[in-house]
Amino acid sequence: MPSSRDWEGVGRVLRTPAVRIGAQFVVWCVALAALAGTVGASNGLTLSKSPKDTLAVPRWLYLATGGATIGASALLASFVTDRAFIARLDDWSYPLPSAGRLRRLAVWGGRTLGVVVLVLAVYLGFTGPALPTASFTILIAFAGGRAALPILSYVVGNVWPILNPWRAIATVLPSGFVTYPASLKRWPAVCGLLALVWVEVVFPISTVPSVLATVLVVYSVVTVAGAVLVGPEAWFHNADPVSVMLRCYGAVGIVQRYPDRVRAVLPGSRLQDPDVVTDRSDIAFVIGLVWELTYSGFITTTAGDTTIRTLTAVLPAGSTTNRAIVVYTAVFLAGYAVFLGAYLYAGRWSRRLSGTYLTSRALAVRFAPPLLAVAAGYHLAHYATLAVSLAPAMVAVSASPLVPPPNPVVLSPPGWFNAASIAFVLAGHLLAVWAAHTAAYDVFPRRLVAIKSQYPFVLVMIGYTVVSLWLLSLQGAVPPFVG
Repeated sequence: MPSSRDWEGVGRVLRTPAVRIGAQFVVWCVALAALAGTVGASNGLTLSKSPKDTLAVPRWLYLATGGATIGASALLASFVTDRAFIARLDDWSYPLPSAGRLRRLAVWGGRTLGVVVLVLAVYLGFTGPALPTASFTILIAFAGGRAALPILSYVVGNVWPILNPWRAIATVLPSGFVTYPASLKRWPAVCGLLALVWVEVVFPISTVPSVLATVLVVYSVVTVAGAVLVGPEAWFHNADPVSVMLRCYGAVGIVQRYPDRVRAVLPGSRLQDPDVVTDRSDIAFVIGLVWELTYSGFITTTAGDTTIRTLTAVLPAGSTTNRAIVVYTAVFLAGYAVFLGAYLYAGRWSRRLSGTYLTSRALAVRFAPPLLAVAAGYHLAHYATLAVSLAPAMVAVSASPLVPPPNPVVLSPPGWFNAASIAFVLAGHLLAVWAAHTAAYDVFPRRLVAIKSQYPFVLVMIGYTVVSLWLLSLQGAVPPFVG
């Protein structure tokens, strides 16, 4: 019969990092196997809100890539403990040539172009063709603004300050009549982001140009009025959801502007800067970016279709459309609360594990920027196909917006391109875990404490990633009762 010393030896072996990582790999492979009945590409809302093509990916490949990447994330959190190596990667940068007068010219030209595009989008939304793939308004808003512009932000850098038409308009108007209340922080941007996602779901703005044009008019009035009231700098830094979103995504990019000059950095290096996330409103906004992509992916799957139909049938009164809107709203807010609550709980858990004097709020703020890498991976998985497939149509319609071609070319990317969605999600997860690992070593001087502190946040990231992989495994469906 084994002695107590033998059992202690077994326990030490089971507690080694290699065994823990191997066990985690097996657990997540089993979880993915249970979730991935038929592996498909269920991405976000498209111009037609039509079901996506099912993607036949071998289950062994799906399990191997998903499980290996999640296991590698644990490897990062346990094995890479060289502070000098981490600091070298985090601090690496390469100065880019100074733009000087060229930058001022680019800002003037970019904002002029932005204003012209906005005016054309509103005008052609009411007077142009109704076909979504021939509508300048819808193509610019979705293929350009919803898909390509965020991709450009987190792959390269944030160019929105140069293109922002509302900022260009507000800059030439008298402004700054009141001071932006510091207590509001970025909560207006959080509410604006959630409101825009809700409008995208319950109104046919991706299929009816006139509805989208109406939304653009309302958004323009609110945005310009707010910028004039409190000043463009305060409004677009704190309250405008589009500007805050693209600035957050831009923190992941490889081109960053610093006080001395523009520099090229490694992907995600900017996520360590203290000004990326500063308080709970920023945390709420970052979680909103992660959740809105998860939500749009969920409602365009068979599981989402079944859920919405079942809950709509349960409600006792009202028309089917009104009940469905209530259900969409309730699911959207409930899911957001769960995602946000899980992350905030991770902050409390991290404080208990590390035994630090830092508050759970301070830890939550410090570890929130890595979630932007998760959001970037989700966005690329959801919208890369849309951007590529509609690129020829957007170019053709933009070349002749007043007389667009009657039937623009829409590409149908090969099946392997949709399979890349899995790789995008996992790449975002790995980058996020590495950023959290770097943050832990920046906050805590002791190695063991740094490792312990990041575990709760890494587990939350793993949970978000598994949910996204599950959604990618489901068959696509049309969101019922709306659009």
